[in-house]
Amino acid sequence: MRTLREVPVGETVKVVKLTGEGPVKRRIMDMGITKGVEIYVRKVAPLGDPVEITVRGYELSVRRADAQMIEVE
Repeated sequence: MRTLREVPVGETVKVVKLTGEGPVKRRIMDMGITKGVEIYVRKVAPLGDPVEITVRGYELSVRRADAQMIEVE
């Protein structure tokens, strides 16, 4: 299974699972990233952190460490 961190720019993926623990997982879910939601990868910063995504119609920047916890297909 690949993670959001590995998705190339311009691709749309679907969230399969969140692997974070406790408050970190809760924060990701509060941003609207939940199982089954589609995520479009808009941009990746020059050094790879953060990743800019579109989720539920709004734009969001996610740190690489957090993107690693989001499994997608």
